[in-house]
Amino acid sequence: MQARHRWTLLAVLACLATVVVALQGRPTAAAATPLTVAQAVATQNGSTATVRGYVVGQPTATTTVVRANYPNDYALALADSAAETNTSRMVYVQITTSFRAGYGLRSNPSLLGAQLDVTGSLTAYFAHPGLTSTTAFARTGTPPTSTTTTTTTTTTTQPGGGNDDYYRAALGKTGPMLKTALNQIIRTNSKLSYDQVWDALKATDEDPANPNNVILVYSGRSQSKSSNGGGVNDWNREHVWAKSHGDFGTATGPGTDLHHLRPEDVSVNSDRGNKDFDEGGSPVAEAPGNYTDADSWEPRDAVKGDVARMIFYMDVRYEGGDGYVDLDVNDSVNNGTRPNIGRLSTLLRWNAEDPPDAFERHRNDVIFDRYQHNRNPFVDHPEWAASIWG
Repeated sequence: MQARHRWTLLAVLACLATVVVALQGRPTAAAATPLTVAQAVATQNGSTATVRGYVVGQPTATTTVVRANYPNDYALALADSAAETNTSRMVYVQITTSFRAGYGLRSNPSLLGAQLDVTGSLTAYFAHPGLTSTTAFARTGTPPTSTTTTTTTTTTTQPGGGNDDYYRAALGKTGPMLKTALNQIIRTNSKLSYDQVWDALKATDEDPANPNNVILVYSGRSQSKSSNGGGVNDWNREHVWAKSHGDFGTATGPGTDLHHLRPEDVSVNSDRGNKDFDEGGSPVAEAPGNYTDADSWEPRDAVKGDVARMIFYMDVRYEGGDGYVDLDVNDSVNNGTRPNIGRLSTLLRWNAEDPPDAFERHRNDVIFDRYQHNRNPFVDHPEWAASIWG
């Protein structure tokens, strides 16, 4: 019996040895190799990927990357070389909230020149090849010992949604001259009646995932196109630049301009009323992520930049020279019926923090192609807001 047990044990050990040898010889799945920045720039298809590159500064506009005096911790630019200065060879990285303390350049300026692996969605950011909705950051490799430290800007004649022929008269201008040039470009537009706005919004704000629905601007809810009207839980036409600010009502012109009209739940629209835009207040029960107090409204994060760019458009489009009211954004709240809306400093920050996304750019295209035949220049060139008001 002892001999039999001994042979049984030897047989078991032999089998285990065979399994071990087999496992050792089996190829293992290799970790996915990070993309280079060049590959990331060429693969802007919304897929999730890890990108490896050197930190070369912070993007502040489509064609501007700064390497000092960082304004915030919201973004960084990666390149395949730590000395790269051409923004067309960079990928702009959105730094989501949980990573800002560790990887934002204002808080961590020594990251300049460091090599990072960043995971996110290969999606445009600041209307530029980007990596958004980031989920992982890791420092890797050894940073080069010498990098350039100059502030970098490149030409202003590339992005803009491919619409720089449209803006040709404005290119190269800044400040008041830029504002005047943009007004001359966008003021020649087709006008809609207020009734026509209903059908137009069903096209401009169509839910990409459900063509029978629209997306409500503050609520973020996808709702049937046919449920528009004045009843409870219907959607109606929200004037983002409140129509009482300048008392232009719903007459053709600023009262029917699609660039600032959006679908919204009837009661949420009423809650917003004619309040200026600023941060703070109490949560809005029917529109999670929005806040309000006695004199201001804070929209959800995903549309903060959208709101800012709609306000900037209205200021530039309506200058009082074509029979319409002269609208001006200012740095106040409680503007009442004056032709002003604020708060400018908050709106400028929102414009920088929430760059145009695919939905906003598509909306701009639909308004241009099918309805008014003019564009919101701040969707195509968000950097122009700081040039005019910064």
